[in-house]
Amino acid sequence: MSYVPRLKTEYNERVIAALKEEFSYGNIMEVPKLTKIVVSRGVGGAVADKKLIDHAIDELTAITGQKAVSTISKKDVANFKLRKGMPIGVKVTLRGERMYEFLDRFITSALPRVRDFNGIKATGFDGRGNYNLGVTEQIIFPEIDIDKVNKIAGMDITFVTTANTDKEAKSLLVELGLPFKKN
Repeated sequence: MSYVPRLKTEYNERVIAALKEEFSYGNIMEVPKLTKIVVSRGVGGAVADKKLIDHAIDELTAITGQKAVSTISKKDVANFKLRKGMPIGVKVTLRGERMYEFLDRFITSALPRVRDFNGIKATGFDGRGNYNLGVTEQIIFPEIDIDKVNKIAGMDITFVTTANTDKEAKSLLVELGLPFKKN
Protein backbone atom coordinates (compact mmCIF):
# COMPACT_ATOMS: atom_id res chain seq x y z
CA MET A 1 0.00 0.00 0.00
CA SER A 2 1.38 3.39 -0.99
CA TYR A 3 1.32 6.55 1.08
CA VAL A 4 -1.57 8.98 0.57
CA PRO A 5 -1.40 12.50 2.08
CA ARG A 6 -3.83 13.28 4.91
CA LEU A 7 -5.49 16.20 3.10
CA LYS A 8 -6.03 14.14 -0.05
CA THR A 9 -7.95 11.45 1.82
CA GLU A 10 -9.89 14.16 3.68
CA TYR A 11 -10.78 15.76 0.34
CA ASN A 12 -11.97 12.46 -1.11
CA GLU A 13 -13.94 11.40 1.98
CA ARG A 14 -15.36 14.63 3.45
CA VAL A 15 -14.82 17.72 1.28
CA ILE A 16 -16.40 16.33 -1.89
CA ALA A 17 -19.57 15.40 -0.01
CA ALA A 18 -19.74 18.77 1.78
CA LEU A 19 -19.28 20.80 -1.42
CA LYS A 20 -21.71 18.59 -3.36
CA GLU A 21 -24.34 19.25 -0.71
CA GLU A 22 -23.61 23.00 -0.43
CA PHE A 23 -23.73 23.79 -4.16
CA SER A 24 -26.04 20.87 -5.19
CA TYR A 25 -23.82 19.50 -7.95
CA GLY A 26 -25.43 16.78 -10.06
CA ASN A 27 -22.22 14.90 -10.72
CA ILE A 28 -19.17 14.24 -8.53
CA MET A 29 -16.95 15.51 -11.38
CA GLU A 30 -18.48 19.00 -11.06
CA VAL A 31 -17.05 19.43 -7.55
CA PRO A 32 -14.08 21.84 -7.68
CA LYS A 33 -10.64 20.56 -6.79
CA LEU A 34 -7.21 21.98 -6.18
CA THR A 35 -5.09 21.44 -9.31
CA LYS A 36 -1.78 23.09 -8.37
CA ILE A 37 -0.01 25.39 -5.95
CA VAL A 38 2.63 27.79 -7.29
CA VAL A 39 5.12 29.25 -4.82
CA SER A 40 7.11 32.14 -6.31
CA ARG A 41 9.53 34.73 -5.09
CA GLY A 42 11.04 37.76 -6.77
CA VAL A 43 14.70 38.42 -6.11
CA GLY A 44 15.29 42.05 -7.07
CA GLY A 45 18.86 42.12 -5.78
CA ALA A 46 19.85 39.35 -8.19
CA VAL A 47 20.76 41.97 -10.80
CA ALA A 48 23.79 42.92 -8.71
CA ASP A 49 24.52 39.60 -6.94
CA LYS A 50 23.96 36.26 -8.73
CA LYS A 51 24.33 34.24 -5.50
CA LEU A 52 20.99 35.55 -4.20
CA ILE A 53 19.19 33.41 -6.80
CA ASP A 54 21.02 30.30 -5.53
CA HIS A 55 20.03 31.09 -1.93
CA ALA A 56 16.40 31.61 -2.99
CA ILE A 57 16.41 28.32 -4.94
CA ASP A 58 17.81 26.46 -1.91
CA GLU A 59 15.22 28.00 0.43
CA LEU A 60 12.22 27.29 -1.82
CA THR A 61 13.48 23.75 -2.45
CA ALA A 62 13.70 23.17 1.32
CA ILE A 63 10.24 24.65 1.94
CA THR A 64 8.38 22.79 -0.82
CA GLY A 65 10.34 19.55 -1.11
CA GLN A 66 10.68 20.02 -4.87
CA LYS A 67 13.52 21.60 -6.87
CA ALA A 68 12.89 25.27 -7.59
CA VAL A 69 13.64 26.89 -10.93
CA SER A 70 14.78 30.43 -11.63
CA THR A 71 12.59 32.76 -13.66
CA ILE A 72 14.19 35.07 -16.19
CA SER A 73 13.34 38.61 -17.26
CA LYS A 74 11.43 39.03 -20.50
CA LYS A 75 12.67 42.49 -21.46
CA ASP A 76 15.32 45.13 -20.77
CA VAL A 77 14.63 47.77 -18.10
CA ALA A 78 17.37 50.40 -18.04
CA ASN A 79 16.27 52.00 -14.75
CA PHE A 80 16.79 48.69 -12.90
CA LYS A 81 19.97 47.76 -14.85
CA LEU A 82 18.06 44.70 -16.03
CA ARG A 83 18.81 42.85 -19.25
CA LYS A 84 16.60 40.39 -21.09
CA GLY A 85 17.32 36.80 -20.00
CA MET A 86 18.76 37.63 -16.56
CA PRO A 87 17.49 35.49 -13.63
CA ILE A 88 15.17 37.67 -11.55
CA GLY A 89 13.09 35.27 -9.43
CA VAL A 90 12.40 31.70 -8.33
CA LYS A 91 9.31 29.52 -8.53
CA VAL A 92 8.02 26.01 -7.78
CA THR A 93 4.85 24.43 -9.17
CA LEU A 94 3.44 21.69 -6.94
CA ARG A 95 0.90 19.12 -8.10
CA GLY A 96 -0.51 15.87 -6.77
CA GLU A 97 0.88 14.38 -3.55
CA ARG A 98 3.49 17.12 -2.98
CA MET A 99 0.82 19.78 -3.36
CA TYR A 100 -1.33 18.23 -0.61
CA GLU A 101 1.74 17.70 1.61
CA PHE A 102 2.80 21.35 1.22
CA LEU A 103 -0.73 22.60 1.90
CA ASP A 104 -0.96 20.45 5.05
CA ARG A 105 2.40 21.75 6.36
CA PHE A 106 1.47 25.32 5.42
CA ILE A 107 -1.83 25.19 7.34
CA THR A 108 -0.70 23.22 10.40
CA SER A 109 2.84 24.46 11.04
CA ALA A 110 3.66 27.61 9.02
CA LEU A 111 0.57 29.81 9.42
CA PRO A 112 0.44 29.45 13.23
CA ARG A 113 4.01 30.84 13.36
CA VAL A 114 2.98 34.15 11.73
CA ARG A 115 3.16 37.04 14.16
CA ASP A 116 -0.25 38.44 15.26
CA PHE A 117 -2.07 35.97 13.02
CA ASN A 118 -5.86 36.13 12.94
CA GLY A 119 -6.61 34.59 9.54
CA ILE A 120 -5.77 35.20 5.92
CA LYS A 121 -7.53 37.84 3.85
CA ALA A 122 -10.39 36.73 1.61
CA THR A 123 -9.63 39.43 -0.98
CA GLY A 124 -7.06 37.47 -2.98
CA PHE A 125 -9.49 35.79 -5.39
CA ASP A 126 -9.15 36.62 -9.09
CA GLY A 127 -12.72 36.08 -10.29
CA ARG A 128 -11.95 32.73 -11.92
CA GLY A 129 -11.68 30.60 -8.78
CA ASN A 130 -7.96 31.04 -8.05
CA TYR A 131 -6.56 32.45 -4.81
CA ASN A 132 -3.34 34.46 -4.31
CA LEU A 133 -1.68 34.91 -0.95
CA GLY A 134 1.42 36.82 0.07
CA VAL A 135 3.70 35.64 2.88
CA THR A 136 5.94 38.36 4.32
CA GLU A 137 8.76 36.23 5.78
CA GLN A 138 10.16 32.86 4.81
CA ILE A 139 11.15 32.06 8.42
CA ILE A 140 7.58 30.98 9.28
CA PHE A 141 8.39 27.64 7.64
CA PRO A 142 10.06 25.20 10.04
CA GLU A 143 12.34 23.91 7.25
CA ILE A 144 14.24 27.23 7.19
CA ASP A 145 17.14 27.56 9.63
CA ILE A 146 17.02 31.16 10.90
CA ASP A 147 20.80 31.28 11.42
CA LYS A 148 21.47 30.58 7.72
CA VAL A 149 19.06 33.22 6.38
CA ASN A 150 20.95 36.12 4.82
CA LYS A 151 17.88 38.29 4.14
CA ILE A 152 14.25 38.13 5.26
CA ALA A 153 12.10 37.92 2.13
CA GLY A 154 8.50 37.12 1.33
CA MET A 155 6.89 34.96 -1.30
CA ASP A 156 3.64 34.60 -3.21
CA ILE A 157 1.53 31.46 -3.05
CA THR A 158 -1.12 30.84 -5.71
CA PHE A 159 -3.81 28.18 -5.29
CA VAL A 160 -5.22 27.14 -8.68
CA THR A 161 -8.61 25.40 -8.54
CA THR A 162 -11.14 24.09 -11.06
CA ALA A 163 -13.89 26.21 -9.45
CA ASN A 164 -15.88 28.51 -11.72
CA THR A 165 -16.60 31.22 -9.14
CA ASP A 166 -14.78 32.76 -6.20
CA LYS A 167 -17.50 31.56 -3.81
CA GLU A 168 -16.96 27.93 -4.82
CA ALA A 169 -13.18 28.32 -4.57
CA LYS A 170 -13.43 29.90 -1.11
CA SER A 171 -15.70 27.08 0.10
CA LEU A 172 -13.20 24.53 -1.23
CA LEU A 173 -10.24 26.21 0.51
CA VAL A 174 -12.20 26.62 3.77
CA GLU A 175 -13.10 22.92 3.69
CA LEU A 176 -9.43 22.05 3.10
CA GLY A 177 -8.53 24.05 6.22
CA LEU A 178 -7.32 27.51 5.16
CA PRO A 179 -8.20 29.91 8.01
CA PHE A 180 -9.87 32.96 6.44
CA LYS A 181 -10.55 36.10 8.51
CA LYS A 182 -14.06 36.51 9.85
CA ASN A 183 -15.70 39.67 8.47
